Amino acid sequence: MSMNNDTKTEKSVESRQKIRSSALLDQFGRTFDYVRIAVNEKCNLRCIYCMPENGVPFKPENNLLNPDEIKQLVNILASLGVKKVRFTGGEPLLHNDIIELIQTAAFTPGIRSVHLTTNGVLLKSKISELQDSGLTGVNISLDTLDSEKFEQITRRKNLYNVMSGLDAVLASGRFKTKLNVVVMRNFNEDELDRFVGMTKHRDIVVRFIELMPFDSQQIWKTGKFYGADQIIRDIKNAFPHLVIDKGSRTEHNIYRIPGYRGKIAVIPSYSRNLCGACNRIRITADGKILNCLFSGQETSLIDRLRGGASDGEIAELIKTAMWHKLENGWQAQKTGEEQRNSMTQIGG
Repeated sequence: MSMNNDTKTEKSVESRQKIRSSALLDQFGRTFDYVRIAVNEKCNLRCIYCMPENGVPFKPENNLLNPDEIKQLVNILASLGVKKVRFTGGEPLLHNDIIELIQTAAFTPGIRSVHLTTNGVLLKSKISELQDSGLTGVNISLDTLDSEKFEQITRRKNLYNVMSGLDAVLASGRFKTKLNVVVMRNFNEDELDRFVGMTKHRDIVVRFIELMPFDSQQIWKTGKFYGADQIIRDIKNAFPHLVIDKGSRTEHNIYRIPGYRGKIAVIPSYSRNLCGACNRIRITADGKILNCLFSGQETSLIDRLRGGASDGEIAELIKTAMWHKLENGWQAQKTGEEQRNSMTQIGG
């Protein structure tokens, strides 16, 4: 019996070593070392570029990844060379186990940074726990600094809570902090200078993001799109001393104003001229891997996890899914079935 157990142990070690010797690559030479994991679909806001007022049909909890499955996937992905984990939703701070998930990811060998994308409503109430969790960075979604516009965009009256959460994060001094601003024509494009002004005394990256068609058929076709090129022109007109700086791979255009503490980035998420530098994997709350935000093709991980597949088999499934990633988002959009039409079903 002991011989059999020893053999099993040796095979298990060999299996883990084999997984660790590989990396996540695609046919175009891109390496994927960053995963975005949606921990839930539910949100406490109803943003017009994401969900209708009454929400979307949420899947039952038992159809979503549970905490143990999320932890297992983080471990497998780390063994494949993933170094950065971002937890998203829905709204991840609504998840009962989000602090534990962050802690587990932060202490997983190979993971160098753990980030959170949140709407900020619950940030202040969670800041103490987050400070002790091992969290590296926080991205806060905020599209206006005007309370009336905030209510129009989110259909809720929570701007004060979001600003309080942002202040708490910055006051802690513990996190890389970014503000995600979806820019919409005739809605908030007149606030670009106010958002840029936030970088004067704050160590923060304000990121202006193109509107995307994952709004559950609400406003995409109403002319609200405001392209990255126009955003850049507007900012340069208002701040002519803008200088080019360095940022992450997705921060395709990043700038700093001399004398300001923070930075400004413009993300061409719909224009998709950043696909060549893509390094991310998306895992939805219902356990599907998306090798591209715009892909209509999904690979189910949750079925294999619950079907008793080994870590090595799950790793091979992930590797295959990423290997078949298409060259850019325009090609991906033309493939597979109809895409998910709400960002909360993808992972913001």
